Amino acid sequence: MGLPGVFTTRKKDGSVYFRASVTYQNKHISLGSFTSGQSAHQAYREALEIINDTTILFQAYREDMLLPFGKWVSLMNFRDNGIYIANPVYIRRRYFEYYLTMDMVLKFDLDDLFYYSSHKIMRRGNHLFVSDYGMQVGIAARYGIKNYAVEGRDYRFVNGDPLDYRYENIEIMNRFHGVSRVTKAGKPCYKAKIHINGDYIIGYYETDVLAAIAYNKAIDLLKKSGVTKQYVPNYLETLSPSLYADLYDQLAISPRILSYRPDASE
Repeated sequence: MGLPGVFTTRKKDGSVYFRASVTYQNKHISLGSFTSGQSAHQAYREALEIINDTTILFQAYREDMLLPFGKWVSLMNFRDNGIYIANPVYIRRRYFEYYLTMDMVLKFDLDDLFYYSSHKIMRRGNHLFVSDYGMQVGIAARYGIKNYAVEGRDYRFVNGDPLDYRYENIEIMNRFHGVSRVTKAGKPCYKAKIHINGDYIIGYYETDVLAAIAYNKAIDLLKKSGVTKQYVPNYLETLSPSLYADLYDQLAISPRILSYRPDASE
């Protein structure tokens, strides 16, 4: 009789390896592949210990365990919350945690549970992303943080925790290209700026929407003047075409932009 929880199988080249699995609450859970039957059985025993002992916490995990830490998280979540999720997700009362490592834990609102249950988060340096329809999609972009955004200038984490992606914890300060929130003459306003062969201030405006339109207008004026640099315009989906056109016509633009002409070296 074979070891409990262990199944022997063969690779295409005929070599033998061992798979471990456990059944809990009528759900069959794969625990991974191992080079020996004893290792597979030990992984099975670890899984049984986790799901049968509610006193076992994340801190009990050791580097010499046979199960990867992510599998521990999945099993503990199933044990405590009755939901098996293959990704390393643990559900709390009003949010859930996603464990990249034992020490690197992301927080998300429960509204995002379905998405991150089916999308594995990967990391390259400080860049966090998922694969969505074959494309790499940055985590930050899902929350309105653009890839060029600077923390503290364009956005901030309200509680200071850069791993907390709950919606209430993310404040977007600058939503648009070329726009930043500043204080001028003691009053808050929005500065529109564009880079040509240096930074040129387009103007200061009461709202970020007006500053974003001014940025678009500056792009058009520069193109008419012969500037060939490619700029990404701001997309303002909440404005009707007629309102956008009215604001566009009314906005004042810096004379430096209006009179700008590229020289032969540009």
